[in-house]
Amino acid sequence: MNIHGMNVRGSVKDKQTRCKHYDKLVDIIAIKFKCCKTYYPCYKCHEEEADHPAEIWGREEFGQKAILCGECGSELTINEYLTCHSSCPYCHRSFNPGCKNHAHLYFGVH
Repeated sequence: MNIHGMNVRGSVKDKQTRCKHYDKLVDIIAIKFKCCKTYYPCYKCHEEEADHPAEIWGREEFGQKAILCGECGSELTINEYLTCHSSCPYCHRSFNPGCKNHAHLYFGVH
């Protein structure tokens, strides 16, 4: 699905990046996976659709734009996302704070 000019793959349900796995009001980010440079709403969507295992972004790559805000379309760097306190630094829309529990699946953090 094209969201703010970006191709977001997976089980996308709407134009704010919600998917069949995560579809609460605050579930409005997509993550660019390092392995395929493709945006997916979540790791489950990547697991279901991609033909390869996910790769984790290393700390030295945290300056890369890898988070898409489904509200305003801004691309955040990994650093911006990890330090944004669960809201977009550009439009200030709230993100799901529970996403931090999955950060280790995308980024080299615990």
